[in-house]
Amino acid sequence: MKSLLKKQNGFTLLEIVVALAISAIALPMLLKAFSDGTKRYSLIENRTTAIYLLRLKMAEIEMNGYSALASEEGDFGADSRFKWASEVVNTDIDGLKEVTVIISWQERGQEKSIQLSTYMSDRSMPETQEESNVTNAPPI
Repeated sequence: MKSLLKKQNGFTLLEIVVALAISAIALPMLLKAFSDGTKRYSLIENRTTAIYLLRLKMAEIEMNGYSALASEEGDFGADSRFKWASEVVNTDIDGLKEVTVIISWQERGQEKSIQLSTYMSDRSMPETQEESNVTNAPPI
C-alpha cells in the first residue's frame, strides 16, 4: 500500500498540455518579431549604404569638378545593386551651378532612391579683381 501512495516524479498530463499551449501561443509571435527585425535590418542597411555612396559621389564631383551642363549616370561596379545619376543645371547667378546626385537601388521589387542637391561655383570662371583683393587681404 505504501508503494502505491508513494509520490512519483515527473509532470502530469495537465502540466504538459498547459506548457504546450503557452508555447503554441508565444512561438509565432517570437518568430514574427525576429522576421520583422531582419527585414528592418536589411532596409536600414540599404539606406545607410546609399547615403554613404551619395556622399562619396558628391565628394568626387566636388574634388574633380563637374562636366558641362549635363546628366551622367553609372553604377558602382558590376556586382553592386546601387546606381548613380548626376545632373548639373544653371542657376540665376553667373558661375553658380546646382548639382544633384541620385542613388537608386532595387529593394523587394521596388526601386528606391535618395538624392542630394548642392550649389557649386564654376571653377573655369576667372576671378574678379574684388575677389582677389578679398582673398589676398591681410588678416585683421
